[in-house]
Amino acid sequence: MKRRQVIQRIREEAERRNLSFAVFELARHSAISVGSTTRTLGRHREIDDLTARKFFDQFAPEFGKGWWR
Repeated sequence: MKRRQVIQRIREEAERRNLSFAVFELARHSAISVGSTTRTLGRHREIDDLTARKFFDQFAPEFGKGWWR
């Protein structure tokens, strides 16, 4: 999955649920903030599906379990 697709999917879900969304660029990662949850994502073009699912799962407190399915 492309990095840009991962960020877009999170952005769309945050907008759908009326939660705040922000992307901050750090030294070697990007920080993605949704509501009160902030997580980092590496700056690789391609993110393997397992890593993307685990990253999506980190936003479960904001979106609910299995929101990406």
